[in-house]
Amino acid sequence: MEIGLFLGCNTPALRPDVERAIRLTMPDLGVDLVDLEGYVCCPAFGTFPSTDTDSHLATSGWNLSLAEAKGLDLMVECGSCYSSLQMGREHILHNEQHKARVNELLAPSGRSYHGKTQVRHITDILYNEVGVEKIAGSIKKPLAGMHAVVQYPCHTLFPHELVGFDGPPARPHILKDLVEALGATVDHYSREYQCCGGAGGFHNHAPEEALEWTRTRFDAIKNETQADFIVVSCITCLMHMDNSQKQLSQGDTEYSIPVFDYNQILALAMGFDPKEVAPICTVPREPVISRV
Repeated sequence: MEIGLFLGCNTPALRPDVERAIRLTMPDLGVDLVDLEGYVCCPAFGTFPSTDTDSHLATSGWNLSLAEAKGLDLMVECGSCYSSLQMGREHILHNEQHKARVNELLAPSGRSYHGKTQVRHITDILYNEVGVEKIAGSIKKPLAGMHAVVQYPCHTLFPHELVGFDGPPARPHILKDLVEALGATVDHYSREYQCCGGAGGFHNHAPEEALEWTRTRFDAIKNETQADFIVVSCITCLMHMDNSQKQLSQGDTEYSIPVFDYNQILALAMGFDPKEVAPICTVPREPVISRV
């Protein structure tokens, strides 16, 4: 299948190894990625969506129109980008006034959006289009004997009626199933479905509270699982859960669980070079990479 690739801002700017992993793994699994020249910020919830509806919907409409002009759906890795674009799409499609205003604002550029393009999260594509059997069949270095925990992007779960694609929101399973397809054991724990703590409003405006919120996750992981690594599928989750461990490690308390985006650990299991697909991190990944 062909799909429009929406990378957002943080992935190419701060974690280009995640982009590299996506660009290597998806075509190998039969998903051809089409770059969308001229895309802009999704926009994130702390900006236009919280202050100006017209700007939010017009920006969403612009990004969606790039894929629609090519007859493609849009694939997103970042949970916030996915939710912002999907909710923008829903508001445009189901409100004629919004739709008319968006197309009025897009008209000077020669663009328009009519609702044909859908927004798909990358785990949705991997699970529902590629399938766990094909993923398992692509593995050259199985992760047998290794334990993982998963962090679901909360913006792909709630509000479920607008953004949900994974089972009941209180019991998602897609990311777990995708990790298990690589041969690893996924451990469950009490705070498995809790937000990572890195969402913009929380982390930016109450950083100490956000860190303490995240600490409760890491304590649960350490005390209740055998996790060798954490798997996420959201660039915000990746950066926050990786970077915050250094901030939380004080005195005799140390947090040092490697964090990978799913496509990074997938790329390693498929045999791609770790120096290409997983070099950027705060918590060292070598203990996991050497075992792979």
